[in-house]
Amino acid sequence: MPGWGDILREIGESVSQGAVGPDFDLIRRKYLTELYAHTGRNVVLYATDFLGAQANPANTSITLQDMQGLMECFRDLPGPNLDLILHSPGGSPEAANSLVSYMRSKYEDVRVFVPLAAMSAATMWALSANVIVMGKHSQLGPIDPQLVTGGRAMPARALIRQFERAADECSNDPSRLSVWLPILQQYAPGILEVCAQYEELGRELVQEWLRSYMLADDPARDQKSEAIAKYFADADLHKAHGRGIDREHARGQGVIVEDLEDDQVLQDLVLSIFHATTQTFSGTGAVKIIENHIGRAFAVQQMPVNVTQVMPPPGGFLQMPFGPLGPA
Repeated sequence: MPGWGDILREIGESVSQGAVGPDFDLIRRKYLTELYAHTGRNVVLYATDFLGAQANPANTSITLQDMQGLMECFRDLPGPNLDLILHSPGGSPEAANSLVSYMRSKYEDVRVFVPLAAMSAATMWALSANVIVMGKHSQLGPIDPQLVTGGRAMPARALIRQFERAADECSNDPSRLSVWLPILQQYAPGILEVCAQYEELGRELVQEWLRSYMLADDPARDQKSEAIAKYFADADLHKAHGRGIDREHARGQGVIVEDLEDDQVLQDLVLSIFHATTQTFSGTGAVKIIENHIGRAFAVQQMPVNVTQVMPPPGGFLQMPFGPLGPA
């Protein structure tokens, strides 16, 4: 199986006509095409450089802007099958809802491959599939919402617990109010209601997607989808929003997960695409790539840029500015 270093050497040796350096796109697209040839299923890559040292969450999060990328990549890819390779830290649950709705309006049978990590709202997206394919190293994550307050992301459940603790302490000792008041005054009125609504939104979306797609043929789909959604949304259980959930724990909750290692050729191709993508992030200004197996692509750069063209040239990117950071 080609490893990260093998793909790096292959990229280093690749120079297309007129290029002055390695052709990152050539190698990445080579493996996307080979994956399609192996499976006969449409292939779309959605990946961001969220693990990069200089990554800006505003550039790498799931936002409604990603709809433009999906529209570009779904065009000319008839259904009913889709293989989505997903590597993302998450982002806006509202955006994820729109992306899933659009994806599901076009494709009946969706497999989501997680080559390394699909966290938060990306976990929600993965749970809208018919099946998730994960390696031993792959991970999903909790879907408890994160609210951006004062420029920092804070778990909604932690904020709720903070207010509950303040109420408890002040009811037992009114003098504690002078300690808690400056802390609580930094939050906008209605923040607790917002937290509760976002928690409910995540659970409801995942529950509905599981019921409609992954567990559609299961007689116990109502109970199972509710239990799975509750598990992934349980901030008290997971303790940390970034805590990984491996395939065995996901499978143990009733999620339909296939092992990437079951098909060695499939594993080689998916991981080669992933390695080539991470190398693209390292060697170019791209921090988000949405791309299909026929060469249509949409990319986000680290810094805001203007639209350079209405349509990408053959094998080229459509460059767009990043969108706002929403709840993760």
